Amino acid sequence: MVYNDRIIGEGYHQKYGEAHAEPNCIKQAADNGHSDLIPRSTLYVSLEPCAHFGKTPPCADLITRYKIPKVVVGCRDPFKEVNGKGIEKLKDAGIQVELGILEKECKELNKRFFGFHTLHRPYIILKWAQTLNCKMAGQGSDRLYITNEFTNRVVHKWRSEEASILIGTNTALVDNPELTTRLWTGNNPIRLIVDMDLKLPLHLKIFNAEARTIVFNKVKHEEGRNILFYQVTEDVNLIHQITNALYQLEILSVIVEGGAKLLQAFIDEDMWDEARVITNEGLIVNNGLQAPQFISASKLDEEKIFTDKVELFRPGHRSLHRT
Repeated sequence: MVYNDRIIGEGYHQKYGEAHAEPNCIKQAADNGHSDLIPRSTLYVSLEPCAHFGKTPPCADLITRYKIPKVVVGCRDPFKEVNGKGIEKLKDAGIQVELGILEKECKELNKRFFGFHTLHRPYIILKWAQTLNCKMAGQGSDRLYITNEFTNRVVHKWRSEEASILIGTNTALVDNPELTTRLWTGNNPIRLIVDMDLKLPLHLKIFNAEARTIVFNKVKHEEGRNILFYQVTEDVNLIHQITNALYQLEILSVIVEGGAKLLQAFIDEDMWDEARVITNEGLIVNNGLQAPQFISASKLDEEKIFTDKVELFRPGHRSLHRT
């Protein structure tokens, strides 16, 4: 919120189900002693203010109640319950609305939300680590540690930024990962695992009480205290069943961490939005497990973290946002 080119309040949507950015911004302005300036200020929002009663009241009504004279909107909300209705409410209340300012940047900022409501699936991030000769693991049963301790912290930061994280049966058995953010301050993602025959022992770390776990399987559908057994079928594409389930469960994003077969399945189905590939340039493993291969991808960025090269890819043949 801006008055005479000075920011008097800021806010963001801190947690799903709680107050949106607009009421948090207005509250901060009031807490800063600027209540008298709110009716003379301009409110800048990356996404159209909501116009419906969901988990919180409509933000458009709140803006009207505080008599904010002008709202600058980065992009329209693709959610069918809003999609232009918030802007219409503001205009009907006599509020000046400016739309489409930094629209591309605002869509990028809200890419998880946009993907969820336009593609009806979560935002999908593929992530793997590989040796210089593109191996994800050695031949034996021992776990191969590829990334350095600094990159590991970055990976845990990535986990804290997403809603869920997915692995396959073999990764759970061989690596016994916990899939938490213990190396970074932040929320643990929901842990997802593909275990079609329910052969994984419950003493594995992925089943501890540190986070919720969802097990995709063909045996049963049952919910426990920290574990949901989500039944799928063999006669329908597994990747589509998983993404459909995550959409129904309102899980907005997922990091697919492995193994190679699961990652390649997402690539083959063209079911991904971003890939983060870590290469240890000082490590070569002969006769190991081959890393996934892109069908078509464009590299957006590259960063060095000591021995590790971190590359960011996106699908190279389609737009990230479908409107």
